[in-house]
Amino acid sequence: MAPNFRKLKTDNMKRLFLFALIAIFFSPISKADEGMWLLHMLKQINEASMQDAGFRLTAEDIYDINNASLKDAILRLNGGSCTAEVISSEGLVLTNHHCAYGAIQGFSSPENDYLTNGFFAMKKGEEMHIDGFEVSFLVRIEDVTSKILDGVSEEMSEDERNATIGQAQNALVAEMNEGDTNGYTYEVKSFYYGNEYYMFVYNTYRDIRLVAAPPESVGKYGGDTDNWMWPRHTGDFTMLRIYADADNNPADYSKDNKPYSPKRHLKISMDGVKQGDFTMVMGYPGSTDRFLSSWGIEQALDLHNPSVVDVRDLKLRTMKEHMDSDPAIRIKYAAKYAQTANYWKYYIGQSKGLRALDVQGKKESIEEQFTAWVNQSEERQAEYGETLNMIESFYSETDATAKADAYALEAGLIGSDITLFAVRFARTAPGLFSPDPVQVAETKAALNGLCDSFYKDYDMATDRDLFVNLMSKYKNDIDAEYLPTFFSVVDGEYGGSLENYAKKMYSTSILVNEAKTRHYIENATPPSAGGSKIGVSFPMGGGKSGGFNLMEDLAVGAAMSILDVYFATFTSPSQDKFDKGYRLFVKGLREMQPDKAFYPDANSTMRLTYGQVGDYSPADAVQYDFITTANGILQKKDNTNPEFVVPNHLDELIRNKDFGKYADKNGELVVCFIHGTDITGGNSGSPVMNGNGDLIGLAFDGNWEAMSGDIAFESQLQRTISVDIRYVLWIVDKFAGASNIIDELDLVYAPE
Repeated sequence: MAPNFRKLKTDNMKRLFLFALIAIFFSPISKADEGMWLLHMLKQINEASMQDAGFRLTAEDIYDINNASLKDAILRLNGGSCTAEVISSEGLVLTNHHCAYGAIQGFSSPENDYLTNGFFAMKKGEEMHIDGFEVSFLVRIEDVTSKILDGVSEEMSEDERNATIGQAQNALVAEMNEGDTNGYTYEVKSFYYGNEYYMFVYNTYRDIRLVAAPPESVGKYGGDTDNWMWPRHTGDFTMLRIYADADNNPADYSKDNKPYSPKRHLKISMDGVKQGDFTMVMGYPGSTDRFLSSWGIEQALDLHNPSVVDVRDLKLRTMKEHMDSDPAIRIKYAAKYAQTANYWKYYIGQSKGLRALDVQGKKESIEEQFTAWVNQSEERQAEYGETLNMIESFYSETDATAKADAYALEAGLIGSDITLFAVRFARTAPGLFSPDPVQVAETKAALNGLCDSFYKDYDMATDRDLFVNLMSKYKNDIDAEYLPTFFSVVDGEYGGSLENYAKKMYSTSILVNEAKTRHYIENATPPSAGGSKIGVSFPMGGGKSGGFNLMEDLAVGAAMSILDVYFATFTSPSQDKFDKGYRLFVKGLREMQPDKAFYPDANSTMRLTYGQVGDYSPADAVQYDFITTANGILQKKDNTNPEFVVPNHLDELIRNKDFGKYADKNGELVVCFIHGTDITGGNSGSPVMNGNGDLIGLAFDGNWEAMSGDIAFESQLQRTISVDIRYVLWIVDKFAGASNIIDELDLVYAPE
């Protein structure tokens, strides 16, 4: 579930996206199934309603900074891309198959194809270290609003306000780091559109090893066809293990490290679910936009979403052509294809849902209520009178560039692999010319790390076709005034032929050649005077001894000119209107209904959501049950379709009903279930727990009929799709024979 279009246009989100490149409705709560709640507020806001719904513990059992609590078993995976949980006293971790897909791919080759065949370590010595993987435990949450906003005044411009807040954030983090003796990480996050700020403290472990991964025929069963759909029969899980030093502290990989001993791990319920059962999910949801305006929805439907779908469709077709031609390329591009396809389908579903549920009309109603409330008082008019006008003005002014912005990202920055790599490389390279030898060494290490991750999954022929196809579409679909400057070079020096430009770029750019790039890292000298004809002007090295001037590299020039276009709205007056308008809108909405509990939009911080197991009816005469069983795997089986292949061993086990202790009371094996909890991207891998805090499943998807859920939660339709923990264990035990893993788990059964 990708960040929505409007989030990517805000100043803060653009900065976050840039960081990623370099390194990568408001609705008052009336039902328990809506809301992504901050843990430290559960006592005052949610505990009573949770207990009424079937929760048998207390808020302190979930979040306690002095004693072990459930939060100590929940992990942020790789900075918040997914969630994971500790499920044994030996640091065993459970997450989704798709969350570790890239790691599994990295270990795979045509000779050892773990994507196709799966991987199960039969002893700890067989577990494989995953380079670049990390997990973070939440230590505590602190309200730092007063510290961050101390120097802010209403007379400030938005630039002045942002600068003051940024300085306060940096100062606070620096203060915490200076006094830290535990190696913790400190992050300050904005909530309610800059109206509140909280600091999150993490302890991060870096030695993470692959323990178990099912074959794609289990972990990705149904493929793109079933993605976002119910009923589902996907065993979307992977198991990892955390390793620590002799004192149980974080450490870099070493053969001498020991399995981590957790403060808390989840027990596993073997009793399954029934209609109406209480469920709760803890994890790190990435981004929602529940306060999005009616004008924002209109821009999404008319401009942003169709652009994303259109570009990604071409990208998928291009990749698939190459993947189908060569098994090695299929493995290299498997994760890239899956990521692209996921959000291609997501935006199709989101647009359909927004229209079907008339979300724009509902937003207009809220805006009318807000206007009426504001007009009731001169004081309110003075503070909030221009709020909606500022928001509407932003969208009116950016409608002209919204499609171009989407293309700059989708076709440009994350289109071909070389473009994104060139941005990362070029923004890091100036450190090579620092007078500080430590910085030079650090820069070389960073650049070599970029190379390690890039070249292992890179195919030049595939990438060249992606570049030509996507850039051609970019040039043809976007007005010339919004195109990057490198297209002028294409027109002026290459006769308008992107084929000719690509031929030259892929034959001369050092970045398409690993050996040349590594040589440049070690030998680059400061650049001579002058800049790129494409417009790249900051130092990136070159000279006689370096053998190449990076400022003249065609891949770098193209990439950086696209980046310039994408971030051109940074300083636009419309951006200030947007930032101030939404901040005041959210502040006013909370003031308008002081008795309502408002949860903040997701921002990759730990949240809890809760609800009930339940079926649903998405359309007339259609009724979906709340569980699926292994019988459905065989009903969907089609070994001529790679998305629905069922291995012979799995087929035999299901036909023989060899389910053992993992069967339900009817002797069937439950595969997946649905429940009314509020999740989004980042919640992938989140534990689904019952009222006792025991693990019953693993969240991995939302449902097609509620794809508008990141903007407006629909309680009658929105469901979380989770794999039943008993199916996970059955695959590990019966299918893979890895009983060693089962032996370290705490399995619990309800009293007879």
